[in-house]
Amino acid sequence: MTEQSALDMPDTAACAFCDYLAGRRPFTIAARTEHIAVLVTREQRGLPHLLVIPIAHRPSILDLSDTELAALARGVKAAAHAITTAYARPGIAVWQNNGTPAHQTIPHTHFHVAGTLPEGGTNWGAVPEEPLELTDQIARVITPHLHLG
Repeated sequence: MTEQSALDMPDTAACAFCDYLAGRRPFTIAARTEHIAVLVTREQRGLPHLLVIPIAHRPSILDLSDTELAALARGVKAAAHAITTAYARPGIAVWQNNGTPAHQTIPHTHFHVAGTLPEGGTNWGAVPEEPLELTDQIARVITPHLHLG
């Protein structure tokens, strides 16, 4: 449960996203501001697949302040724009899950933003974990087009 709701949240000893942001675990961070960060996920379900997260640990969307929510919305729009500009994808998928029954696996609010695959949609099945070299390359392509200001 979160402080704000009765959501059934994933039970984890440590927050992977907080560890990434603090540099305790390697992960590709394409950009960050005072309130949000854009990460390149190692599970690429689209072309490409980014995550927009709050800097502060917030388990679900219900735990966000209005300022954080507004910053996340701007970040999602910036990520979608960067994907269409850098990768010329014909579609953008955006999704966000809250609670274990909704398939949230990391208890830190995050929005998925992914360019569609050549056959359309995104990959909802099992995908390989990509190496950091690949996600770093995606960040090098995306970051010049990612305007969070």
